[in-house]
Amino acid sequence: MSRILLLFLDGVGLGAGDPAHNPFAACEMPALESLLGGQKLVLETAPHIGDEATLLAIDPTLGLPGAPQSASGQAALLTGRNVPQEIGEHYGPKPNPPIQQILREGNIFSTVTQLGAKAALLNAYPPQYFEAIQRGHRLYSAIPLAVTAAGLPLMNAEDIRAGRALSVDFTGEGWAARHEFPPVPIYSPSEAGVKLGLLATQYDLAWFDFWPSDYAGHRQDMNAATALLKTFDAVLSGLLQAREGHHDLIVLTSDHGNLEDLSQRGHTRNPVPAFLVGSKELRGVFGEDLKNLTHFVPAIRRTLFPA
Repeated sequence: MSRILLLFLDGVGLGAGDPAHNPFAACEMPALESLLGGQKLVLETAPHIGDEATLLAIDPTLGLPGAPQSASGQAALLTGRNVPQEIGEHYGPKPNPPIQQILREGNIFSTVTQLGAKAALLNAYPPQYFEAIQRGHRLYSAIPLAVTAAGLPLMNAEDIRAGRALSVDFTGEGWAARHEFPPVPIYSPSEAGVKLGLLATQYDLAWFDFWPSDYAGHRQDMNAATALLKTFDAVLSGLLQAREGHHDLIVLTSDHGNLEDLSQRGHTRNPVPAFLVGSKELRGVFGEDLKNLTHFVPAIRRTLFPA
């Protein structure tokens, strides 16, 4: 059976190839661009089906007006249901009770495990996160809620120290900068990518939730955004090195646009990427009829569990 690593980059759309406002157009990302035949991760590049990667433009609006939001968009991605239509609005950032109920009724993590395969969220969370959840001072976002609803554990400080998970910034540097957090290993971006790739091979569906991309978009700081993308590209380079030779699929996608247009502070209605790296056969299976956020759950199912 093939395996999938889903890299979820919060708040990343496909924007215009304008380096004045789009850090994906301004930043040199050699690992990513090599997969796209030297092209940028911008709207003009999609659709692209090359020797190594496929790029499709995916609709995050799901038939509703207004800007897509994290909770409803992520829930659609996780469940295959048109959550904004069901609740009557785009909603976020954290799931409200109707979205929480939808996620608890079933999601891709519960589906994969019920079908006898292994799934995991590879992010590690610090002790303070769990304490805030227990005290009711913090709500789960959609992805960790889906994981816990599926009966799977969230990784913690012990997991990151044991090499079973990574911090949200991949390298551990952001975690280490928080003196109240327990010490963890520090990796270079390339080393972190290799580590991520090796961890992913232990699961049929491995998921990594990278939310700093959305924060960078809201800050509208081009220098900070391009620095973030350079680090991510180095992680991707290490990941590709670790995954070489494996009959697996890397899927990069998002819930809504933001980072790709720093001329505005909020979310955009731009398409989001479905960036697929793997064999043409696997990319073809996964990318068939992949047009909006509700199509990812069926794509994962037919890729992991072919008839």
